[in-house]
Amino acid sequence: MEIDKGTFKKVFPHLTEEMEAKESKEGIDSTKPGSLTGGTMSPKRFDDYNPDVIDFLCRCDNEKQAQEIIDYIAKRGEIDKKYAQKLRTQLKKEGVRSFGAKREEGYYLRESRH
Repeated sequence: MEIDKGTFKKVFPHLTEEMEAKESKEGIDSTKPGSLTGGTMSPKRFDDYNPDVIDFLCRCDNEKQAQEIIDYIAKRGEIDKKYAQKLRTQLKKEGVRSFGAKREEGYYLRESRH
């Protein structure tokens, strides 16, 4: 996509201002936007993290979705039948939120910044 300089400046005035500035206001190794300290970024909490069945259950909106997750992961052999039954019992008795708070899209990206 091509865009002329005038249109770009009109659509993105602050970005244009930053790009045209002689010096940067923000260090490239900063941890947070607006941080003037320019610290270094902390290790990412979820690098090489492999989500387990509970992580997937926390993404579910309802009991039906959670049941499908348990069935699928058990069928693949990623959890044994005894554990799958324990999860089903918990789901039935306590509901989908008993596995943890709802994790919305972008959860791991947001959490890795803390």
